[in-house]
Amino acid sequence: MLLDGRHMYELSVFIDESGDFGKYDFHAPYYIISMLFHNQNSTIQEALLRLDTELSYLGYENSCIHTGPIIRREESYHDLSVSERRRIFNKMVSFIRQIDIRYKCFFIEKKQVSDVIDATGKLSKDISVFIQTHYQEFLSFDTIKIYYDNGQIEVSKFLSSVFHSLLPNVEFRRVFPTQYRLFQAADLLCSIQLIELKMDNHILSKSEMNFFGNSRDLKKNYIKPLKKKEWL
Repeated sequence: MLLDGRHMYELSVFIDESGDFGKYDFHAPYYIISMLFHNQNSTIQEALLRLDTELSYLGYENSCIHTGPIIRREESYHDLSVSERRRIFNKMVSFIRQIDIRYKCFFIEKKQVSDVIDATGKLSKDISVFIQTHYQEFLSFDTIKIYYDNGQIEVSKFLSSVFHSLLPNVEFRRVFPTQYRLFQAADLLCSIQLIELKMDNHILSKSEMNFFGNSRDLKKNYIKPLKKKEWL
């Protein structure tokens, strides 16, 4: 796209979340927001075609890949073996590693916050600091489009407030997970952040341990490779 005779630079930000702002629960101790950043001038079409082709061989070409249910053997993955579910998961991991994206996860431990206001305040501050740290990079884009499924109204409100107050030319788009593989990739990165937190605190569930094998393999095969995409 051209603007006044020059290329227009657009940054897409796909946002997903894990958890909620409810009371602390040992089985769901964290609330996490993941942001996947993609410069629209960096094409992902070849990797996207490869992913869709490989997923079609597994019977999931036109399916929305939802990481949590894959790991926990839920929803449409209930009748699949762990090796079958892992193959689908690995296709998404490979896709993320191939494409030129960056990501950042922000999280709170729910027992460390008193209520929704406290939680959103801490997340807003962390996201604001991140944007300010990379302010010039964000300003280099003519448009920043935020893709979020409006899952929680509190999140929509503080995300809009933070981005609009700090950056010009921000647009929010409501997205459905089925529409974009990059949104599904943000979902996977959110899940991996949760898995890493649970691993570090020795609270991985039986289904998670069964899926990933052991902490060594989890770090080697998934956490470390994906961390290379983190926007520090």
